[in-house]
Formats: sequence, C-alpha cells, structure tokens
Amino acid sequence: MKPLHNSDVDALFDTILSLKTREECYAFFEDACTIKEILDISQRLKAARMLSAGANYADISRETGMSTATISRVSKCLDYGAGGYRLVIDRNAKRKMQNAKSESEA
Repeated sequence: MKPLHNSDVDALFDTILSLKTREECYAFFEDACTIKEILDISQRLKAARMLSAGANYADISRETGMSTATISRVSKCLDYGAGGYRLVIDRNAKRKMQNAKSESEA
C-alpha cells in the first residue's frame, strides 16, 4: 500500500467527493487550507493546462509567477504521474464543450 493511501486520506477524499457546489468547495477549502495552499494548487493546475496546450516554461512562469522548478515538476507529473492532471484537464475540456453546445442550442 502506498504511504498516501490510508484511512485518513480516504476520509478526506470522501469528504471532497461529497461537496456539491463551488460555494461548498470554497467553504470547505477555506477552512481546511491556507489561501496560499489553495492558490498554489490552482496555479499548478493552470500550469498543467498550459503545458497540455503547448506553452513553454517561460510563458507559464511569466503568467503564473511559478518557478521553472515547480513547472518542471508539474510537467513530470503530466508525463509520468498517476494521470490526475490529464483526467481533470480532459474532463473540464469535455464539460466546456458540452456547455458551449448546450448554450448554442438554446
């Protein structure tokens, strides 16, 4: 069993999965994390999206203020990680396409 995989982390992820709205997410994460932690995670996700779209490290660093070392870590996770970034990037892209399609049909 991986060190990350334990009952406490399972309980955390079950809690996150129980959140139903963006406002519920804001309430939980503002209580559970520092603002910096939330912003760091959101910047890493942004870097992953930008890397997936073909942006280079310098552009990502300039836009996000992230160090190239952190961008490199995100890039390694995209290429060799557990697939989490790719999963959410693909899901969010599909959701955006579905929302755009729904809006154009309305």
